[in-house]
Amino acid sequence: MDNLTHTLFALTLARTPLGRAGRGTTAALLLASNAPDVEIIAAAAGAAKYLSWHRGMTHGPIGVVGLGVSVAGLVWAGRRIYDRRRPRARAPVAADPDASFAMLAAVAMIGVLLHILVDFPTTYGTRLLSPFTWRWFGLDWMPIVDIYLIVILAAGRWFGRRSPAAGRRSAAIALVLMAANYGIRGAAHHQALTLVPRAFGQTLPPPCRTPQPNAGMIEAWPLTGSSAPVPAPGTRCLVEAAAMPSFLSPFQWRIILQLSDAYEMRDIDLLDGYLRGRDAGSDTASRLTVRYPNVWTPTVMRAASTPLGQVFLGFSRFPAARSAVDAHGITTVRITDMRFAGRPVGLNQDTRGADPFTATVRVGPDGQILESTLGMSAAASAPRSR
Repeated sequence: MDNLTHTLFALTLARTPLGRAGRGTTAALLLASNAPDVEIIAAAAGAAKYLSWHRGMTHGPIGVVGLGVSVAGLVWAGRRIYDRRRPRARAPVAADPDASFAMLAAVAMIGVLLHILVDFPTTYGTRLLSPFTWRWFGLDWMPIVDIYLIVILAAGRWFGRRSPAAGRRSAAIALVLMAANYGIRGAAHHQALTLVPRAFGQTLPPPCRTPQPNAGMIEAWPLTGSSAPVPAPGTRCLVEAAAMPSFLSPFQWRIILQLSDAYEMRDIDLLDGYLRGRDAGSDTASRLTVRYPNVWTPTVMRAASTPLGQVFLGFSRFPAARSAVDAHGITTVRITDMRFAGRPVGLNQDTRGADPFTATVRVGPDGQILESTLGMSAAASAPRSR
């Protein structure tokens, strides 16, 4: 989630018993609810370095404890410095006793943990067990920014400003509505996956493995060698089906089919009549599906073995690869995460930096890596692609 949501959530929690555990707990909640995103400092070393650390250790068990204790230390030290520097004649009588360091640490750890749990249901997911394992886990229920969640938390903050009692009441209502929002998103996500066979009709291939894809609620990626399906050569089968939420409506979802040879995507609305009664296998429905090639040639594998390729594949849940060779024999390889693809990946476009969810690697005729970058490369590509 975005930091505005995390901040509003912390202010809401400050009106619960957590915020009344002693002086300094509100500050601890505010800092702790944003602390896991301190990983942004890795961006100083480049986008690839940031991607490798994104929602990593700061979102795992060590991050909960380490950031919690660090935040408690900052609040404890800041409170003591403030108390020493303020004029004694003007020193107000504290309404609440100072929270102990142990209490500040406990509250801060709760704040960090709740930050992680708020991130977990998003399409990004989070690396819950890092650094012990760097796999991603997620639910695909929520977009990265949920306007409804922001409105709920902001309204609770506004209506609770009149008095402490109103604040506690508004916080309780906001938390209930927040839970309801998550519940609606989760139920709609389940319904969207249920409608996948009807949405794609006879064009939906059989699964590559049993049990069928999406057998569990929690998604995990990248797939390990033992769980990754290995379809027979020349076969077309379904590796995985996923439903990605939209920003504006809990009823609109983007369905991503990862096939053995390509990706297929289409947007569905759970309120549309054709999903309830019309034949989804008709020509009208089929024309709404967008197909993305996914061809892993030896040159693509060479590009994927680069440091940037390994970082990107460690992040990407649905990597789709395309390559093109120019007149000089230089191959441009682009690997795009289909979770964030809004249109077909164009190999002849000059849009450097326009798509941070695409890794571009240029490979020379001799296999030498000429360039690797996140986003579209500025180098031109010849029309011959594969």
